[in-house]
Parts: sequence; structure tokens; C-alpha cells
Amino acid sequence: MPDKVLVYSRFPKAQLIRFGERYELLNAAGKRLDEAFPAAELADIRAMITAGGTALGADAMDRLPKLGAIICYGTGYDGVDLAAAAKRGIAVGHSPGANAASVADTAVTLMLASVRRLMVADHYVRSGDWAGAKPSPMMRPQAGMRGRKVGVYGMGEIGRKIAARVAAFETEVGYFSRSKHDVPYQYFPTLEALADWCSVLMIAVRAGAETEHAVSADILRRLGSDGFVVNISRGSVIDETALVAALTDGVIAGAGLDVFAREPHAPDALTALPNVVLSPHLGGHTLESHVAMQDCVLANLDAFFAGDPLPYKVRGA
Repeated sequence: MPDKVLVYSRFPKAQLIRFGERYELLNAAGKRLDEAFPAAELADIRAMITAGGTALGADAMDRLPKLGAIICYGTGYDGVDLAAAAKRGIAVGHSPGANAASVADTAVTLMLASVRRLMVADHYVRSGDWAGAKPSPMMRPQAGMRGRKVGVYGMGEIGRKIAARVAAFETEVGYFSRSKHDVPYQYFPTLEALADWCSVLMIAVRAGAETEHAVSADILRRLGSDGFVVNISRGSVIDETALVAALTDGVIAGAGLDVFAREPHAPDALTALPNVVLSPHLGGHTLESHVAMQDCVLANLDAFFAGDPLPYKVRGA
């Protein structure tokens, strides 16, 4: 009989097909475990698949007495209580870099749509205002990309791909991360220094307690009135209340957001603003990214059930 694997988060059925071909899946579909299955059915579960952003704490782990592996679908694992997993001897795996190219593409798309006010322009055409020669202050000429200083917060796989892409737009690129890397971009020792220097801030840092609300009201103020912020990381990295105030009061010029503090709910205060471009956390949502992430999940599961170390183990977990 195939090994059993618990699917903890809610996933589209199409994303689970390959796993179901190899393992017997118990799909909780995002429900609490005590609501989804009787304790007896969970007693022999040794591995689970989860979305990295889904909260997974000690209480859920305690309902799975034989759990030995938590496998995150995607690169993120910020929802997993790593300390609780380590205390219980549970290995944690993920899919590092599997969706980096797709997420970087989304970051650049949001950047261009924000700086060039593409959504405003789209509405200007659809509404008939262009045909009617109706004046619009939002359609005034804006500074383009050439010569802009673009700051990348985080220089992992995604950050590097973002930097390479934005450099092609004749920009200057700088970055801040926990350590200096061997990359052809200017390094800044603090996020404050990077924000003072750049007019577009691209957030590509890993989410966690140390980065929560790192992009604060002060950082946004440092970007300035011609500044833009683009976030494809996690909503927790930006102080969302401060962001709404900055966009409303003209502290910054605009924003492009693929992630939010409480997904799937984007606050009304954001959706009502014309100077922000929004997308529903689709950064890594391409066919090739899903294949690559599924490859990592399967490699981790296969190794675990064979008694081998996870090939894509979360560092420090």
C-alpha cells in the first residue's frame, strides 16, 4: 500500500494530482485537523504537505504523534513553527528557488504597471475619458525607468533575478540583505540607507519575526514622494496601515502588491486607491513553477519515506 500523506492547507485539486499518483492523500483542505478527521485516522500519519504561509503550530503537530516530516509546497515556510518542529524531531522541507523566475517576473510587472500607471491608463481608455479628451491629473507625464535607482531588499534567488531584470531597464541597482553577496550591485548596510538612496523598493526578503513590519512608516517616508514600493514577499514585511497612509497622503507615489497582511483579504482602504496595483498572490503561479515545486515536494517525500535526509531541507530546521 502507498504511504499516507496529510494535505494540511487548501490546494487546488490540479496541484495535488502528481502527489496522489504516488501517495494516499488525506486532504484536510485547510480545515482544523480535529474537524477534518477523527484522531484514529491521524494516528499513523508520518508526513504532511502544507503551504508555507499557513499557520502550523505545536497544537496541530501534537495531533499527529508519528509526524516526521513537514513538506512546504513553495519556497516559504514562515507559517511553520520551526522550534516546535525541532523539539519533536520533525524535519521541515521546502522548494527553494523553484518559482524564483516567475516571482521575479511578477515583481517587474508590478513595478512597471505602478511606475507607468498602467491601471489608471487602462481605466482612462475603458471609461471613454481618452476618447472624450477628458483631463486627468493621473495621466500627467511621470518619470520613467531610465536612470531610476532601484533598491532590492533581500538578495536570495528571487532578489538576484529581480535585480538582473530591472538592470535591463537602464536603472541603477542597489540592495540590502543580512550579508554582502558577490553580485554586481551596490550594497547598503541598512534598509534605511537603501530607502534613502532608491526611488523604487523591491521587497524580496524572507518573511519572519525579524522582518515583520520592516518596511515601516519611516522607510516609506525615506522613499519620498516619487517613490514606489513593490512587494512579492509576504504581506507581513510591510506595515500595511502605514502603507495605506503613505499612499493616501502622497508620502510615496505608488505601490505594486502581490501579497497582503491577511490573505485573501486586501483591505478596502487599499483597493480604493488609484495609485496601487494589486494581484492575488500569483507570483509563482505559472505552469513551470508548479512543476518545479512539485518536483521538490516529491523529492522530499520520497527521501523521507526511504529513510534518507530531505534533499530540500529548511536551513536551521
